[in-house]
Amino acid sequence: MRTLLLPLGLAATLFGPFHSFAQTASAATPLTLERALELATTHSPAIAAARHEVEASDGAIRQAGAWRNPELSTSIEDTRRETRTTTATINLPVELGGKRAARGSAADRARDVAQAQLSDAQAQVRASVIAAYFATLVAQERFKLATNSADLAERGAEAVARRVAAGKVSPVDETRARVDQANTQLEAAEAGAELQSARRTLAALWGDYEPAFTAVQGDIAATPTRASHAELAQQLDASPALMTSRLEADRRRALIEVERSKATPDMTVSLGAKRNNELGLTQAVIGVSIPLPLFDRNQGAIYEAGKRAQRADDEYQLARARALTDLQQASSQLAVARTSLQVLQSTVLPAAQRAYDAARQGFEAGKFGLLDVLDAQRALLQARTRYLNTLSAAYQAATAIDRLLGR
Repeated sequence: MRTLLLPLGLAATLFGPFHSFAQTASAATPLTLERALELATTHSPAIAAARHEVEASDGAIRQAGAWRNPELSTSIEDTRRETRTTTATINLPVELGGKRAARGSAADRARDVAQAQLSDAQAQVRASVIAAYFATLVAQERFKLATNSADLAERGAEAVARRVAAGKVSPVDETRARVDQANTQLEAAEAGAELQSARRTLAALWGDYEPAFTAVQGDIAATPTRASHAELAQQLDASPALMTSRLEADRRRALIEVERSKATPDMTVSLGAKRNNELGLTQAVIGVSIPLPLFDRNQGAIYEAGKRAQRADDEYQLARARALTDLQQASSQLAVARTSLQVLQSTVLPAAQRAYDAARQGFEAGKFGLLDVLDAQRALLQARTRYLNTLSAAYQAATAIDRLLGR
């Protein structure tokens, strides 16, 4: 009997409510959250793309402030040298209506949008890394829990088999123990696949399709905390995502001024000389040309730009409303998860532990059967699993808040 009780009694130690299985069997240094954030920030394609957009907007600003090039024009009248007249002029375009200033303002607003998008990309990558990191940490704990459960079930089944061979218990008990062993092995295999998937998801955030790390390091007993919903809502307007939407509306309004400036036609000043071979004279040529805005006053483009600016304002309001809703949901989910974790830590896990200890002691005293011990052990493992699932939900909700706020 004590041969069976020895492996079963290890469950109380192996699956303690606050025991952490974060360490890895490998001698390699576990990946820390700070290192994961550093790798993602340095190698993330999303951040690199957003940074290139900022650099491209710098070129757009320089181009918006460039002066228009002059034109050189020549014409020849009569192909005979004696009577030929040759005219050469330089045409200087003069922009009117504040076109250059309007283009520069719109380019500045576009750069503001690109900079806000870069901040948003950095925040999104950071939130994704944190989410994937803690998902890997929870999967790592779940795999360790499932592996220990499978080992314990295997040792228990072997012990029951020896008792059956000795004629001390019914063969039915061995069948039940073997079924329990098979189930725990399947759970361990599923947990291992989940851990591998979580590691690959994390490594992909900095461009590694095969993770170079063997484990992540963290405190599985720590519960994420965030400020109240009211305090978080006050910080929402400063988030990079909403700032991007708001700056895009400003850029659209700047484009209205660009289109309005186009309604004023540009003037072209011509300076040159005219050589008349027949008379032997060289005459100065001065001219001014300006289009007459009788039909096209760019009214369609002005109307289009105005409507697109209104659309940008509406999209900002829609984005803000959605962000507030998502923030409320994430805050509620985090509050529920934290409450559940407190109940699990203070009530469910200790009660499951006491039930298992009572079943084990009763089995040792001959008052309970093996099935009672296995049921108590299974309930204890289920409580541990529920704790990990709830902790995972808490981390997901906290990460959703960080993503909305751009932290």
